[in-house]
Amino acid sequence: MTTITLEVPDYLATRIESLREQLPSLLATLLGASPVEKTSQALVAAAIHPVYREMLDFLATSPSPRQIIEFKISDDAQERLNELLEKNREEGLTAEETAELDVYELVHHSMIRLKAQARMAMP
Repeated sequence: MTTITLEVPDYLATRIESLREQLPSLLATLLGASPVEKTSQALVAAAIHPVYREMLDFLATSPSPRQIIEFKISDDAQERLNELLEKNREEGLTAEETAELDVYELVHHSMIRLKAQARMAMP
């Protein structure tokens, strides 16, 4: 990642500092990042998320169709998902939390498809 130094008025520096974590995605949006770049960024974020790694670690064990059908995310991951869903209902999510919720959705949809295939493979 490249570091860029900018001179900005103090009032703006304070606002930028409060958005430090969101700045790359905000700049990408403002500059019109391509859908490919956005997808690539989302995939990188997903790949490092614990629930995504949890799913990959499970799949790396070469589970049987029955094990795939029975797969559930860990209690910790489920608790975090519940927190995000509750916060989304009550007050809304930050951009980072929305991205995190997107990872849970990706894992959920991936497992739905795998479970459907596993059911068809069962005798």
